[in-house]
Amino acid sequence: MSILDVARAIANDRRLQILAWLKEPVRHFPPQTDGDLQKDGVCGVLIAEKLGVSQPTASEHLKILTQAGLLRSKRIKQWTFYRRDDAQIAALKKAITDEL
Repeated sequence: MSILDVARAIANDRRLQILAWLKEPVRHFPPQTDGDLQKDGVCGVLIAEKLGVSQPTASEHLKILTQAGLLRSKRIKQWTFYRRDDAQIAALKKAITDEL
């Protein structure tokens, strides 16, 4: 993934909102039946509901963020859970700073 890929991924208000919510998942999402909000991430269904969009639309946003290296996904049963990849985000911030 390049800095350009990351820039494209975060050039959308909804994707930025997802990243902000996932920074503090316990604060922004209700408890889940499956998966721990912090350890496993937030179910894509809850993210779609909070965004007020269909699941396919939310899935596309989540896919873009995952491909850019900003999120990690994990399957539990039939659900996909997402959490921030804070180590990767920190490395990307450093790479951007070093380029400027």
